[in-house]
Amino acid sequence: MAEETKEGGKGGKGGKGGTATAPKGGGQQAPGKGKDKAPAGAVDHTPKAAEGTPRLREYYLNTIRSRLAKEFGLENPNQVPRLVKIVLNVGMGDAGKNPKQLDAAVEELGLITGQKAVVTRAKKAIANFGLRAGMPVGATVTLRGARMYEFLDRFINLAVPRIRDFRGLPSRSFDGRGNYTFGIKEQMIFPEIDFDRVEKIHGMDITLVTSSDRDDLAMGLLRELGWPFRGETPQRVA
Repeated sequence: MAEETKEGGKGGKGGKGGTATAPKGGGQQAPGKGKDKAPAGAVDHTPKAAEGTPRLREYYLNTIRSRLAKEFGLENPNQVPRLVKIVLNVGMGDAGKNPKQLDAAVEELGLITGQKAVVTRAKKAIANFGLRAGMPVGATVTLRGARMYEFLDRFINLAVPRIRDFRGLPSRSFDGRGNYTFGIKEQMIFPEIDFDRVEKIHGMDITLVTSSDRDDLAMGLLRELGWPFRGETPQRVA
């Protein structure tokens, strides 16, 4: 009688609520547990959004390359010049004494280019200028790829028309190796800059580096990109 009661108690405990316990590994898996877990080393084939090609780069690939090759008689496609990078540099001699203005210049370069600027520092000490090695002297940004073409497009079509008494950019600013450098007097020409938040009006140097080592090829490339040279009507980019 006592054994019978003991066995019945065990059965009642194991079947709590009237449901039987499923055997280990033989029952249906709970939803959401282990179902979406990918095995180790598996490749995710989920389609991702493709990045858009800047219109200026697309125009260069589809139109400008063939024009330059025909104009200069370039049979090798690798001889056709192309933009490699654009460098923006802001020099601030009093950056060591006014770190707030340097921080503002770094922030403004970031707004203009969409890329964080790097603080440039003195490589050696110059006693006459009160300069010590390692002191901050400005900020710089180097643009490549899509950001380079997007910046160039915005500069030609949005920033240049905002320059006061603009008569064109100089055509003699090449360095003899296919690179073009020019300066602007104030950062206010860029529409990304908020006038009310400007700490100090300053200029900057902008260098366009090309793959060519000839100035005539580099000038032809910039002219096709719509560069507003002084005394010339800019090429219209479709």
